[in-house]
Amino acid sequence: MIDELLRQLGDLALGSIPTIIIFVFLVIAYRVLLYRPLMRTLGERRERTLGALEKAKAAIAAADAKSQEYEAKLRAARAEIFHRRELRLKEWNAQRETALAAARQAAQQRVASARAAIEAEAAEARHHIESTVDQLAGQIMKAVLPAELAAAEGAH
Repeated sequence: MIDELLRQLGDLALGSIPTIIIFVFLVIAYRVLLYRPLMRTLGERRERTLGALEKAKAAIAAADAKSQEYEAKLRAARAEIFHRRELRLKEWNAQRETALAAARQAAQQRVASARAAIEAEAAEARHHIESTVDQLAGQIMKAVLPAELAAAEGAH
């Protein structure tokens, strides 16, 4: 019985050799024809995907850099505008102060000349009044006092 079992095993092993050879051939053919090209294609795809991701990250980083550069230029332009505005305001204020000073000076000169004219008129009026005081006094006395008393007073 053991001999028979060994013989059946030998026949079975001998009959399975072509199947094993075909199986090994199919595995090798699968490796050569399908698995390696598939792995190579998947590797290329992975590299392309990773490359595209890296390119996208690089593009995003470049866009961020450009955006920051643009913002920096915009801040610099705004600062320049504010600086020019401040300079212009200072210039306008200086011009206004100059105009105000000139107007004040002109007003002071007019006031001084008007004061001098008034003082001159007052002095002339005083002089005129002083020159006509005696004459006016005589006329007042004639009008107020009786005629004979006014004549006596006028003789004094």
